[in-house]
Amino acid sequence: MAVILITGGARSGKSRRAELRARSFPGQPIYIATAEALDAEMDERIARHRARRGSDWIEREVPLDLVEAVSGTDGAGARLVDCLTLWLSNLLHAGRDWSREVTRLADALSRQRGPVVLVTNEVGLGIVPDNALARAFRDAAGIMNQTIAGIADEVEFVVAGLPMKLK
Repeated sequence: MAVILITGGARSGKSRRAELRARSFPGQPIYIATAEALDAEMDERIARHRARRGSDWIEREVPLDLVEAVSGTDGAGARLVDCLTLWLSNLLHAGRDWSREVTRLADALSRQRGPVVLVTNEVGLGIVPDNALARAFRDAAGIMNQTIAGIADEVEFVVAGLPMKLK
């Protein structure tokens, strides 16, 4: 069992790094996508990610029910969850209790038999946002990242495509 958290800023190379890590395990990898194509730009981003990955992945689109997706695929190959930050945004937008969901995810991850690689954005390195919603999101993301990093076996921080091992 391995839970690997890969974090970094936007366009840091964290998704590529996570794909490489997930492929390093035996079996066909499973890509658990939390993004939703709500507009043309996001549709294009998703298409670019799919093209880069290739067709050797089993794909699951899971904008909200991540705990069930991770638990339901345990034992079927390495799972790559991309990304926790979008999942958090989806939870907030849907009015779900994000704190409860993050706790549920941490509990589920600690019980996995197969490897799980998770991608998340580090959003706390910039200036303090100027509005309450952005500050609440930044704070929630920081708490989520700390929670998942706490139960992870490995944590990497990616900068300019270069991974740094934190744990």
